[in-house]
This record gives sequence, structure tokens and C-alpha cells, in this order.
Amino acid sequence: MQTYDFVIVGAGSAGCVLAERLSASGRFSVLVLEAGGSDRRFYVQMPLGYGKTFFDPAVNWNYKTEPDPGLAGNADHWPRGRLLGGSSSINAMVWVRGARADFDAWAEAGNPGWGYDDVLPAFKAIEDNEAGADEWRGTGGPVHVTDNRKKVHPLTGRYLAAARMAGLPLNPDFNGESQEGAGVYQITTRNGRRMSAARAFLRPAMRRKNVRVETDAHVTKILFEGTRAVGVEYSRNGRTMQARAGREVIVSAGSVNSPQLLQLSGIGPAELLSGLGIPIVHALENVGRNLQDHQGINYTWKGRVPTLNQILRPWWGKALVGVRYLLLRSGPLSMSMNQGGGFFRTDAAQPRPNMQLYFQAFSTVIPRSGERPILSPDPWPGFSIGLSNCRPSSRGEIMIRSADPFEQPRISPNAYSTNEDVSEMLDAVKFLRRIAAQAPMAEIIEEEVLPGPSITSDDDLIQDFRKRSGTVYHPVSTCRMGPDPARAVVDARLRVHGMSGLRVVDASIFPDNIAGNTNAASIMTGWKGAEMVLEDHS
Repeated sequence: MQTYDFVIVGAGSAGCVLAERLSASGRFSVLVLEAGGSDRRFYVQMPLGYGKTFFDPAVNWNYKTEPDPGLAGNADHWPRGRLLGGSSSINAMVWVRGARADFDAWAEAGNPGWGYDDVLPAFKAIEDNEAGADEWRGTGGPVHVTDNRKKVHPLTGRYLAAARMAGLPLNPDFNGESQEGAGVYQITTRNGRRMSAARAFLRPAMRRKNVRVETDAHVTKILFEGTRAVGVEYSRNGRTMQARAGREVIVSAGSVNSPQLLQLSGIGPAELLSGLGIPIVHALENVGRNLQDHQGINYTWKGRVPTLNQILRPWWGKALVGVRYLLLRSGPLSMSMNQGGGFFRTDAAQPRPNMQLYFQAFSTVIPRSGERPILSPDPWPGFSIGLSNCRPSSRGEIMIRSADPFEQPRISPNAYSTNEDVSEMLDAVKFLRRIAAQAPMAEIIEEEVLPGPSITSDDDLIQDFRKRSGTVYHPVSTCRMGPDPARAVVDARLRVHGMSGLRVVDASIFPDNIAGNTNAASIMTGWKGAEMVLEDHS
């Protein structure tokens, strides 16, 4: 058994940041254990290649939820990164932090140090924003953020004009002074390659002598002496191994695997653990509870003008964009499918935007087996406008099924289980049609393909979004942060309540979900968590 100062479980968005920050001074030794393999794969590094990784078991946990009554009984597919960089290596790369009010609410809930003014310096330090520095933005940081305003498909301009006519202001920066409005998304790429947390943080850290990264290392249990975490047990190449942590074990395995590992190790709901024959180290009822996720849906139209379908579907088009990417690292393959977007309120009485928009200048109505059909879109000119809810009130849970660490946990999202969530989504999908009805869009639309013009009544619209909605891959809060152990899992310094030498640092600690994509806030959580660890061990 080797001993390190810090053992980090998971090389995802937060874990990569921790590895770099905790090792930077040279004072501490760091071991990072990642269940998956390397991120050095072509379709990982090519931005639009995430269509190929969507179902790939070599890089993806490929979780399946329980059949969900709120989703018309569907069992949703949950891709989560299983490689260096975690989900930052297979996501859509949109860089949105969340609204000021989101983080202020975290602090007001009893989590000092997590208000907007507290986390803004971390966000600015993380960023190297191509658009330049200002009051809200940073340059010179490890994460390069690409400004796509001059690169998007021409249809994105029509979408922005239509959104403005539908009542949304144009917003040049969703991470600036205000989040509300329509605009172009900035994404985490650099020179046409994905800027994952592994590329930004872990790869530089791996050059240091005090950092060791082991891939294909599946952590199966946290080891304790009393209530102090002293190390981990893990499986690698068919062997059971152990590593000791002289200072702390830091769990950064994500919103699915972090609660799973705590439960397997004897920290979690007492009735669950006892029923599975797992010795209880510490009964903590909220481990795996309070699951929150953004649910999304696309509306799709057939157009009268060419879209990306006409270049990405035919063999000659694939060859053309492929050569352009290989030679110049530019073109559609260097970008995300979500080029335009925005945030809006379903009701003027809402205190802040409660819905997020996504504009895609292509369509994927016709399914393709084995991959998300980003690289093989429909044979006709199509485009989609999608949306997802920002702060759903529905709550689910993630619980282990057995003491077997290799069995996938039971994921129960419980989507659309409140009247509030159903009502706001109904208003939201109506707004999609309102955007499409504006002249800049209406004049190029041949017909609505999904859900189709026959779906008009409230009941039919609700039935449609229950059948066609699904996760937009932002699960959080399963190891929720808060001051009360009866309602939370970690305190404001991310220490597991009732334990010592053990923290959770990833998106599972979010007290509540944020408005927007969660990767930026996950990286910020790793940055803030590292600051706290270093302060406590200075």
C-alpha cells in the first residue's frame, strides 16, 4: 500500500482541477484514480465528435434510469464520462456559469463563501476568454473559452432576429451582467480541439513528480479508522489494491458515482445499507437524495433553405468538412451543435429566467443505431429549437441496488412530478412556436416536423413533452451542501458531515441546480474546493 497526502477519486471536471491545484506547490503528493481510460481519442478531441461518444462504453458509463412515470414510462439514457476529463470530455462544451441569483441562494441557504461575489473571482481565474477580459470575464486562465459569434451558421442570425421579435433582448454574453436574452454560446475549445478539464488541468499536473494518475482504477470502497477516512480500495487489471491518504480522501466521482461510493462504503440511508448487508459507518439519510436535473425537448422544422444537414449527411460533405477540420481545425466539426441559445421567463412574474434555449442549424429526427446522429443528420433541410427547464422543483434519487460496486445504481429522476414543472414546460414549448412564427424564421419554414401541427391542445402538448423529453445531462445535488446534517451531506467546506478526512467535491454538492449548463460550475467547485483543502492544510 502506497501513501499519498491526497487521494482523489475521479478525474472529471472537479477532480482534474483538484489534482492541479493541490500539487502546484510541490508540498503535497496526489493520487488520482479514474475508473475509465485515456482521453487521447480522436472523437474526444474533435468537438463535434461527441455524437460518437454518446453510447461508446469505452468512454461512457451509459447509465439507464428507471422507467419514469413523468417521462411517459421511458427509461432515459444518461451518458456520463468514463475517462480522463470525465463528462467534460464528452459534453457539448457550452460554457455557462449560472445566474448571480443561483449562487447567492446557495450562500443564503447557510453556505458561506458560495455567493456570486465569492465565486466570481474563481470563474475569472479559470478562464482564458477569447472575447477579452472585463468586469465579469477573465483571460490567462487554464480553460480557453472560444467566442463563436463570427463562426456560427447563417441560420443562427435568423434565430436571433426571431427571438428578438418574440420579445427577448439580444445578449452578447450569458455570463456577463445579465443572463436573460438570446445570443451565441461560447464553448470550451482551443484551436479547434476540445478544452476538457483533463486538457486544461490534469495534463499539466501529470508532468509533476508529486502527481500519480491511474486509469482503469475503479474505486470500490473508502477505508476508515473509526469515522476518519484513511484510504481507498480499488480494482485495477483484475487485482484488488489499496491506497492510503495521509491527509484526505476527496470524492470527485460525479453526481452518480459519488453517492454510489459513499453508500457502498457505509455512508448513507441506514435502512438502505442495512437491507443490503453493508456495515453502517455513518447513517446520513440524504446521500443519493435531492437529485435534480434539467429536462429538455426539441421542436424541429423542415426548412426551405439549406442547413447543416446538407453538408454533414452526404459522403462528399463529410469528406469536405473532415479535410477542413484535419487541415485547418475549423468548420462544423470544430464547434458544438448548440450554436445559438438564450434564457427566458415563461411568465413575467418569474423573478429571473427559468428556461434555457438551444438553437441547432440541423436536425436528427431519423434515429441512427449506436450513436447520437449528429454526424448523420436528416436527408432534408432541417433545424431545431430546444429548451430545458432551469430550476425544476421535481426531486429524484440515486441508490445502490446491492453491495456489488460494479452494478449500476438505481437512478430515479422523478421528472415532471410537480404541477409547477408541468405548467412552466407547457408555457415554454408554446414559446418555441412563437419564435418560429416570427418573420425571420417563418419565411424559411416548410413545415413543423416535431411535434407536428396536429399537436395543439394543452393535453396533447403535455403528453408530447412527457414522451419526448429527456435529460440534458445536468444531474446535481445528490451529496447536497448545507449546514444541517439532517438535510445535507457536506458542509460549506465540502466536508462530509460526521466524518473526518473526507470531502466530496463535484456537482453532487450543489445545494440546488443552476440556470445553465453545469460544467463551468463543476470546474469552479473544484477550484473552490482546492482552495479550502489548501487552507485547511497550510
